[in-house]
Amino acid sequence: MALARTHAVALLGLTGALVEVEADISGQLPGIVLIGLPDAALSEATERVRAAAKNSGCPLTRNKLTINLSPAALPKHGSGFDLAIALACLAADEAVSAESVGAVVHIGELALDGRLRPTSGMLPAVIAASRLGHSTVMVPAGNAAEAALVPGMRVIGVASLRDAAIWHGSRLEPVQVDVIAAPGEGSVEPVEPELADVIGNEDAVLALQIAAAGGHHLFMVGPPGAGKTMLAARLPGLLPDLDPEASLEVSSMRSLSGRGVGPALATRPPLEAPHHTATAAAMVGGGSGRIRPGAAARASHGVLFLDEAPEFASAVLDALRQPLESGVISIHRANAVARFPARFQLVMAANPCPCGQYGAADLDCSCPPSARRRYLARLSGPLLDRIDIQLRVQRVTAAQLRLAADGPRLTSATARAHVEQARAAAAERLADTPWSLNSEVPGPWLRGAHARLPGEATAILDRALERGGITMRGYDRVLRVAWSIADLGGVARPGAEQVGQALYLRKGMTS
Repeated sequence: MALARTHAVALLGLTGALVEVEADISGQLPGIVLIGLPDAALSEATERVRAAAKNSGCPLTRNKLTINLSPAALPKHGSGFDLAIALACLAADEAVSAESVGAVVHIGELALDGRLRPTSGMLPAVIAASRLGHSTVMVPAGNAAEAALVPGMRVIGVASLRDAAIWHGSRLEPVQVDVIAAPGEGSVEPVEPELADVIGNEDAVLALQIAAAGGHHLFMVGPPGAGKTMLAARLPGLLPDLDPEASLEVSSMRSLSGRGVGPALATRPPLEAPHHTATAAAMVGGGSGRIRPGAAARASHGVLFLDEAPEFASAVLDALRQPLESGVISIHRANAVARFPARFQLVMAANPCPCGQYGAADLDCSCPPSARRRYLARLSGPLLDRIDIQLRVQRVTAAQLRLAADGPRLTSATARAHVEQARAAAAERLADTPWSLNSEVPGPWLRGAHARLPGEATAILDRALERGGITMRGYDRVLRVAWSIADLGGVARPGAEQVGQALYLRKGMTS
């Protein structure tokens, strides 16, 4: 009888693949058959499409419908194929223009009354359609603003299947329906905490600036009430605004996580702070059907903060070791591999012992030495070796509180300006390399002819390596921090002072 086709998008991680949706009407017994490796949610699309088409005034044919999602070997997940399936069926029945339907990419989930529900992952799906050569996309009206963030795409927002059919040439009369809003629509972005609220802890505030300037990972150890969480929450406020590529990536992760995207792309770095009961799948991503991004992926280009780090399961912490090195999370399944970005700054905070009072000046610790060793030993050596800055934080005393009450305080805006200047200096130095941050520069380059420091500058570092105080990886990370200290201080090259300060920030927790 008739055959029609249109297109949709299947997402695997942040990568989208174009799916051709074909509908064929034959003279066999009535029914709808959906083939092409759909998951459970997608397999149910036939019932949603049938009810939505009937309630929209354009019922499907009573003949047999065969719907194929091609390529058939590609896994397809979710309900975002409903609109494409419905319009391909209507085009095969000549209820709408097959030529018009075939020229548009359709993404959206149908409600039983024919309205279109906003779909998570709309932004990366539209980006994928654009990169694959398509210029027109039809989406739910609740997703139209999000889809319009992709430059060069013509976005058609429709509130219902009836509106979509009319746009494609149906002679139905328009009917006013309520638009289903996207998740998070109208929500206000949280205000970033102010660095000036921090009293005392000058070493920790300086460490935050150094970490922000070079993109370094940070580990803070101190008793309860020392301000570890307060300091970590202020690190995103010291980071520069996201560049266009990072902004698009961060907004895509928000969309894929179902959090919704505002009227504009995200401009500020994200902060993710999962609870210590989080599983490995919650941390790095996973799922039995559609693979969802975890907290580490959502923190890309921002900060991942693990409070009470020793309380996290060892398997969860060790799952971060590979992303910390590569900047990419790869989740393997039997028939596919999903990849998410993971260029985040890791900030961990921990008490020094189970009771939390070890090293505190005002209270005594009741934990035996073996309990203290076991507590921090929950953090594996290979993970700690990847942390550039390891710092001990103490409680603020009453004297410090009085002295700081009337003194000048560093604001987030001022600190961010210093960080931006330091990053600009690093970017200029690394202009002919693939890297832009000091934390990304490999050790061989730092120790090579391009950036080799004189022996008198690295003497203290060489002695620490000879005595086994640091590993070779730690040696390179100290050099990276030294360059960040130099950039923050406006020094052309690190000297003995900067290297010594970097070594202290690396070993200050145990020295």
